Amino acid sequence: MNESPGSFESLSSRVDELEKRVHALEHPDEEKKPALNYSSAAAGAVSADDAASFQAANLFPILGRAMLGIAGAYVLRAIAEAGLMPKAAVAALAIVYALAWLVWAARVSRASGFVPLVYAGTSAVILVPMLWEETLHFHVLAPIVTACVLAVFVALATLLEWNRNSSQVLWLTYSAAAATAITLSVATHAMLPFVFTLLLIVLLCEVARTLGHTRTMWPFAALIADAAIWGMIFIYGGPQNARAEYPELSIFALVLPACLLFAINATGVVTRAILVDTTISTFEIVQSMIAFGLAVCSVLFFAPAAAVALGITCLIMSAAAYFASFQYLRHRVELRNFYLFSIWSAVLLVAGSMWALPHTGACIALASAGLLAYIAAARVNSTTIGFHGAVFLCTGSIFAGVAPHVFNALVASMSGRAAMPLWVIAFSSVAAYAVGSDSKDDGWALQTLHLVPAFISASMISALLVYGTVALATLATALDVHHIAFLRTLVISAVALGLAYTGSRWGRVAMTRLAYAALVFVAAKLLFEDLRYGHMEFIAGSIFLFAITLIAVPRLVRLGANSRTASRAEIPVHIEI
Repeated sequence: MNESPGSFESLSSRVDELEKRVHALEHPDEEKKPALNYSSAAAGAVSADDAASFQAANLFPILGRAMLGIAGAYVLRAIAEAGLMPKAAVAALAIVYALAWLVWAARVSRASGFVPLVYAGTSAVILVPMLWEETLHFHVLAPIVTACVLAVFVALATLLEWNRNSSQVLWLTYSAAAATAITLSVATHAMLPFVFTLLLIVLLCEVARTLGHTRTMWPFAALIADAAIWGMIFIYGGPQNARAEYPELSIFALVLPACLLFAINATGVVTRAILVDTTISTFEIVQSMIAFGLAVCSVLFFAPAAAVALGITCLIMSAAAYFASFQYLRHRVELRNFYLFSIWSAVLLVAGSMWALPHTGACIALASAGLLAYIAAARVNSTTIGFHGAVFLCTGSIFAGVAPHVFNALVASMSGRAAMPLWVIAFSSVAAYAVGSDSKDDGWALQTLHLVPAFISASMISALLVYGTVALATLATALDVHHIAFLRTLVISAVALGLAYTGSRWGRVAMTRLAYAALVFVAAKLLFEDLRYGHMEFIAGSIFLFAITLIAVPRLVRLGANSRTASRAEIPVHIEI
């Protein structure tokens, strides 16, 4: 049977069509899904295109409304120039008009994109030039009134944008108000009202952050306030003839801004660290230190008679910070806040002692604080407070002049005698070293902690022994330089021998190390003092003492260690009758 190829092809195509129809009837859902997916994708593309088109289509109308707003401000300015209304009334109307634009910016939906920012910018563009002209050129607004208007502008923006953490409107309003306040404070020479406006911005940021709202612009506001207050201190702290154009301010007005800035920053940091349990950031640390420094500078520059009150305030803050750090922060998982509060407590204690007490009283207070800190560290097992004790002892030693006194006693002219602070430092150091357990099994931190009072104690004891030995020898004969040099070598060698044996016998690592340090010191003293000023017989005696000490120190260390081991190995025997 003969059939053409075309008939076979047509028959095959018809069979394929029939199979597709049957498959479509048996599986109707498979045919609908691709169409549905295609339609949804197409709808998504159309909606995205529509959104872009909507933004582009509304850009020019939005800018047009903003330009109409600016035109309205020029209308008000023209009315003022024409004299149709009093300038004060026009200024008030312009302020209300600018604030109305700010309210409009807050009422616009957040989905409108950049529309709120444009309206808020329109408000700032209307308000700032108007305040500049009315304050500087027309003199309708006094600087304090202008500062109040800026404060209302900032407060209204904060109230309207309170619950919006990432509001660009706040960035714009705060920046405009801060820049205007800084500029007008320089142009009008009335710095105080505008500084208070900047402090209001800092306060609003701190309150919002404490209540859990994000304020990313607060570092900017804090730095602007720092600069303004430092400029005020710099200008009013200089000669009076260099600030003739600036109004005179009372001492209270000059001190208050810096103290308020520190109070705002410190209160915010303390509240968030203790109540909210927020880790203190690096910028908060820096800002708190800057604010404290500005407050101290303002008090010392403008009210030096209040230094005692400043010191008492620092002591009170130190006690409060110590209480907060050990009562609330020490047992938390994150210890950063605890370490920061404890460091601030120590710094405030040192600063308060310097300003609140006379020199002798400050030295005694710091020595006593160091001893109490070592006792507390041993009782509560706190390395942190032990290091504070070391800092207090070192600071008290510096203020009391321990280093010059020891240097004069051991190598110099031996001028002066030990005053009361030196005796207190010596007693406190000995007692602080005695209350701790100095062992070779301790880590480097604890060993350093015990080495500080041990070194101060050994130095002071050596100096006092030298003064006593020389005084006794003076009763017998007149002393020359080579006599004093030999007596110094004798005393230091005896101290080295005593430290070597007692240190190893009692298991005190710091004392043993100081014994070897004394050997090094004696060797240097032989080279720079005994060989330079001594006679031959006294030089030979000093070298003999050094040699004996050099041989005896290691042996005494071993002897003390063996005696300690033997005493531990003894077993008490109980005899029953």
